[in-house]
Amino acid sequence: MSISNHDRITKALQLLKEGLYPFIEREMKSVHGDRWMTAANGCLPDSYVIRKQVAEVLQEDVSALLIVMWEQWNEVFKTTLGRTERSIVSELRTVRNDWAHTKPFSSDDTYRALDSMARLLSAISAPEAQAVEVSKQDLLRIQYDDRARREVKKVASSSMVGTPQAGLKPWREIVTPHQDVASGRYQQAEFAADLWEVFLDRGSDEYRLPTEFFQRTYLTAGLQQLLTNALTRLSGRGGDPVIELQTNFGGGKTHAMLALYHLSMGIPAAQLPGMETVFEKANVTETPQDVNTVVLVGNKISPGQPTTKTDGTIVNTLWGEIAWQLGGKDGYAMIAQADKTGTNPGDTLKDVFDRYAPCLILVDEWVAYARQLHGDNDLPGGSFDTHITFAQTLSESAKNADRTLLVVSIPASDIEIGGERGQEATARIKNAIGRVESPWRPASAEESFEIVRRRLFQPLDGNNYVMRDAVVRSYFEMYVAQKTEFPSECAEVSYKNRLTQAYPIHPELFDRLYSDWSSLDKFQRTRGVLRLMAKVIHTLWERDDRNLLIMPASIAIDDAQTQSELTRYLDDNWIPILEKDVDGANSVPVQLDREQPNLGRYSATRRVARTIYLGSAPNFRSSNRGIEDKRIKLGCVQPGEPVAVFGDALRRLREKATYLYTDTSNRYWISTQQNVTRQALDRASQILEDKEDIWAEIIKRLKQDKERGEFASIHIAPQSGADIPDDNSTGVKLVILHPDRSHITRSDDSLALTTVNELLTKRGTSPRYYKNLLIFLAPALPQLPPLEKSVAEYLAWESIVRDKETLNLDVSQSNQATSNRDKLHKEVDNFIREAYQWMLVPEQPNPQGAIEWEAVRLQGNESPIVRASRKLIHEERLITNYAPSNLRLTALDPYLWKDTNHINLKQLWDYLSTYTYLPRLKNSEVLRQTIQAGVINILWQENYAYATGWDETKQKYLGLKAGKGDIQIQIDSQCLIVKPEIAIAQLQSDEISDATINPPYISPLPNSPTATEDRENSGGYRSGEKVSIDNIKILPTRFYGTVELAAERINRDVPTIADAVIQHLTKLSNTTVKITLEIHADLPSGATDDVVRTVLENCNTLKFITKSFEQE
Repeated sequence: MSISNHDRITKALQLLKEGLYPFIEREMKSVHGDRWMTAANGCLPDSYVIRKQVAEVLQEDVSALLIVMWEQWNEVFKTTLGRTERSIVSELRTVRNDWAHTKPFSSDDTYRALDSMARLLSAISAPEAQAVEVSKQDLLRIQYDDRARREVKKVASSSMVGTPQAGLKPWREIVTPHQDVASGRYQQAEFAADLWEVFLDRGSDEYRLPTEFFQRTYLTAGLQQLLTNALTRLSGRGGDPVIELQTNFGGGKTHAMLALYHLSMGIPAAQLPGMETVFEKANVTETPQDVNTVVLVGNKISPGQPTTKTDGTIVNTLWGEIAWQLGGKDGYAMIAQADKTGTNPGDTLKDVFDRYAPCLILVDEWVAYARQLHGDNDLPGGSFDTHITFAQTLSESAKNADRTLLVVSIPASDIEIGGERGQEATARIKNAIGRVESPWRPASAEESFEIVRRRLFQPLDGNNYVMRDAVVRSYFEMYVAQKTEFPSECAEVSYKNRLTQAYPIHPELFDRLYSDWSSLDKFQRTRGVLRLMAKVIHTLWERDDRNLLIMPASIAIDDAQTQSELTRYLDDNWIPILEKDVDGANSVPVQLDREQPNLGRYSATRRVARTIYLGSAPNFRSSNRGIEDKRIKLGCVQPGEPVAVFGDALRRLREKATYLYTDTSNRYWISTQQNVTRQALDRASQILEDKEDIWAEIIKRLKQDKERGEFASIHIAPQSGADIPDDNSTGVKLVILHPDRSHITRSDDSLALTTVNELLTKRGTSPRYYKNLLIFLAPALPQLPPLEKSVAEYLAWESIVRDKETLNLDVSQSNQATSNRDKLHKEVDNFIREAYQWMLVPEQPNPQGAIEWEAVRLQGNESPIVRASRKLIHEERLITNYAPSNLRLTALDPYLWKDTNHINLKQLWDYLSTYTYLPRLKNSEVLRQTIQAGVINILWQENYAYATGWDETKQKYLGLKAGKGDIQIQIDSQCLIVKPEIAIAQLQSDEISDATINPPYISPLPNSPTATEDRENSGGYRSGEKVSIDNIKILPTRFYGTVELAAERINRDVPTIADAVIQHLTKLSNTTVKITLEIHADLPSGATDDVVRTVLENCNTLKFITKSFEQE
């Protein structure tokens, strides 16, 4: 029949009550004496004792016991217990209240509650701890069995993607986990070596059976030395008599004692695998026989409760326990009096050792026992001072006795030492035995690699060594080739050796666990590493992990069991932080990997986040907090993967994560406090709710753009048409619409189109005239959301920088805020350029039809003003250089002088500025230059003539000119351009009139004798004067000239020739000047089709007589 989690809590609380009451009674009496009930009563709320006596309440309600412990902590319990136990008391009060209110307990909640109860009971040496521990392990088995039955691994969504170098085998194809690890059927207790359980012949086989134990045990140098000394000492060949084992919690003390325990069992040497070297060093061939072994575990023996043995012997003290374990009733009888009175046995203890030699005395958790003793001799176990004296007697007796070895474990961590008396006990016991002890050397980091590897993985065999070495070599070559990307030690040969020793676990993962996580009191060093890595390997094995090594980035923090193991050692609530910023289904790293394919290909951001968490969570409050960027890459990158991708992932994560911090030395850490990023995101969200500030920032930036292109003026976000001048004195204007006036592809009614229709037709309440001088620029609707988001984030970071003093930002946070603001400043400019990509151009294909809008998409990443200008010019929607012939072909002939012989230039410019079916000239200067080029051209007859006015009375043009280089054009209402045929007729008529009034003049030879000295009228002759024909000079009547012109200078040379030569000839009366232009072009590379077409079409327009392209 299954049991519910609530029922498990119920039974555990009952055991907790039974174990706590004797301890509380004992400790309260030691301080308050017989009035301890009164002191306890003062701790309890009235509701507890209103109907019952306090004695009854304390015996029935575990809640009352926990309250008394909490309220009396400083006065009573602080002496015995430490801060860890105080935290457990607080936690269990909450558990009891939740249980009383029938709140549901998840399996994880239940496990934690049971674990906390077992810890508290063990700390006071209560025997009930064993029953709670059994319940806890039973729950763990059920969890794993249920998980194995129902959980379908979601490999696609949960597995970590990686693309290591081709040709290298993943770790899972080279090495295989032990079956219990791969299947997930391991138990946490299996990694917690328990000397007392083995002594009672209980527990898992790997610890209980000597052969199995040594099969999975890696003999470190320290352990080999310890075992060698034991063989030597127990064989009577010398050796150190007293050994002190002192390391941090989980540092291997109990494991070393188990090795000694099994060595003393008399098992043949051949059945102890790996021990050959030890026997050789000790110079013995077999284990010592008939060793009498004593096992004392301080938290399994209570100083306040005598123990009744199977033979009826009642034992009170540790020295009584030693004597009884060595010799039963006979051994106990030797020190019975000292045991019953709680006094030091003295030299009698040595006699006991000599009688029962060889003796092995193993004392574990001694401080846990000693800290419960009182100053007075009021407990069966004796007084505190007596016990310290006994410690010295024990060590001296072991030293002087025959073949006796004493091994004592002394805690080094506060969690094992406990309260004030625990600290005193540690120092005094260490001092007492330190006079004769030999220190034991714990495992080195490299030895720890092998300890973990051997326990978790099966041995390598055959070709697997070759494949392993190939992976190791690839990693090392990557570190050497890219030295600047990784820590410097990675390029040293010694690191290659570490890669080999740690395989398939990356040394960096070991370093983080042993250096950072082992600093936590609860982690238990190698024991904690084994427990965590067993869960990690199981998850990776189930997910078919294909990476080369198990790295910090491989830790599947999204797995509930792994996550629970990682967070149980930390005081703060890390679960929400992990789900948001590290490895949750919707976490920031997962989102970034989805948004950026280049990152998602490698799961780069998730791997970076995992590595940072593993390297920073244990020490995020320390002064040297965080992990360097190079070490982050070391924990992520595999051979064949680009390091730069992970650098980019780190940068993006830094910008988006809420709990990620960094400093000026490029160290990163995850904290439980929100960073300035969170504040920035909150402020950005508020800004997005009211977009006025966003619009204002975009408009400000648009106005800061100093580019003008070919536009006469730029008008940013006009509120109405009244903000845009309606004059044509300057030229074409670009109107950039408000950011909320967007356009979308193939839309006929976008906000932008509605707005530009209004702006084009009206100037305020008045109609707009000069419509052909306006071009509009609008943002694209799909680009607005990212633009708005980017602007909101920029404004948020800008406000944080501005408020840094008020926010009390440290240097790191201030630098982060400034860096993010500056980055977003550039990002906003880019988004603005991307958003303003629609140019809206008014067109009128049919002069009688309505104005239509041409939406032109602008490409590129330059200023939208520059792009708009360039696009308009390229597509001839904005004309900056206009050919005279085109003016006639596109404007004059089809529209403007169909019914008139001339047009004034002011009116012409007004027409061009007003009507959208006419060409759009940049400004009136372009028109002036076009007119000038047309009238001074030698082919002006194809264009037009220029006149300074029209005499209505005489029906003649004033100042009519054409084909001359000194004509100065002005755009006003008096100046005209005249149809060429009309101009030619007037010019010919003027020449005839000039000839009639002034007949041709024949000049005499300069020194002719018949020439009259007194010529009249400036060289004329008197009437009736006779002139000799022989003396008359005959003037030339024809001229012919040729000249070669450079093609690249023709625009300069032709006007010069016209001024210097042709105009002198055309001034003569009745002169006919014929000019023929011959063009000979050699084209070695050939003329393309578009050039041929353009040239021939222009030749036709210009009325070339002959024109052709030829092939050789």
